[in-house]
Amino acid sequence: MSAEPSREQLDYSLGSREANEPSSPVARFGPDEPLHLDAGRDLSPFQIAYNTYGTLNADKSNAILVCHALTGDHYPASRSPVTGKPGWWSSIIGEGKPIDTSKYFVICSNVIGGCMGSTGPASIDPATGKPYGLGLPVITIRDMVRAQAMLVKRLGIDTLFAVIGGSMGGMQVLQWTVSYPERVFAALPIATGARHSSQNIAFHEVGRQAVMADPDWQGGRYFEFGKRPHKGLAVARMTAHVTYLSEMALQRKFGRNLQDRDQLGFGFDADFQIESYLRHQGMTFVDRFDANSYLYMTRAMDYFDIAGDYDGRLANAFRGSKTRFCMVSFSSDWLFPTEENRAVVHALNAAAASVSFVEIDTDRGHDAFLLDEPEFFAAIDGFVSSAATARGL
Repeated sequence: MSAEPSREQLDYSLGSREANEPSSPVARFGPDEPLHLDAGRDLSPFQIAYNTYGTLNADKSNAILVCHALTGDHYPASRSPVTGKPGWWSSIIGEGKPIDTSKYFVICSNVIGGCMGSTGPASIDPATGKPYGLGLPVITIRDMVRAQAMLVKRLGIDTLFAVIGGSMGGMQVLQWTVSYPERVFAALPIATGARHSSQNIAFHEVGRQAVMADPDWQGGRYFEFGKRPHKGLAVARMTAHVTYLSEMALQRKFGRNLQDRDQLGFGFDADFQIESYLRHQGMTFVDRFDANSYLYMTRAMDYFDIAGDYDGRLANAFRGSKTRFCMVSFSSDWLFPTEENRAVVHALNAAAASVSFVEIDTDRGHDAFLLDEPEFFAAIDGFVSSAATARGL
């Protein structure tokens, strides 16, 4: 058996060490403040890494919580300390932008189960001195929201002006409105649904099996042996990335164009540009994301089913809600197609909730919520502005 690495080797294997010692602010919760999990266990102690932008006003009424997607982080409007790239929503969050930081106080936290500073499988388990690995209880979307609610309370905020997010972030938005309806004035769930479809669960299972089939996964204990299941995680990312795009976008961008060659190579190198692109996506992903976190995050999405807690009646989840909703979908999104977004709208209408709905016409697929889409920006700007007027901001 391989000798276990030293603490110095372990720190190196954690890369930027963001998993345990994040560059961002951290809220720590001790044994007297456990996080009660859907799995029937308490997580304690635990921590939440987060960032804020803008200034909280005197009556603490201008706070917006931004929820990140599966492979996102809590750097939506600032440079990532791991990749060095600008924030993933820098086009939307900032002074004079749809989420205007000269008017609003924006909060974004790394979800529980993540790998960028909030307690997750790459975090050190204080009971053992080693990374949790699969020893961490399974996390749900509702658990993520419970942790966020504890953070918001720690920041001294009773009611959020708005909760906004796309994809897995949109799931968190919906869960916020169900778990804490009195604490959310406005909600903007984007490119999401009230539950994960069987097709989406299937794609996630392919990705998880790719990770777990990598010999370097070591039953989830790879950190202890100084290994990383890079190959399996890269394949998982390649598979998932296809679902974030659309056939139209792939055809427009790549077609059947060859990669750095004039003719077919008659082998298994990357003959086509799309092959090279996906391999690049896989290789760059493994440098910034933890494989076990990928298992936990995809499982959390698979378990998400709001109606399941209300006898299968989605409208009952929103009964009596005073929150103002705006659902946004994208015409070419086949991961969370418009009909799934519209099903949430129908349930909100049945519950007599205040809801508007926008479908953005684009061929850029699910990832359109992260891209430069002027109509999408206008929709966010319009909804946030009207909600702010209604709240007197």
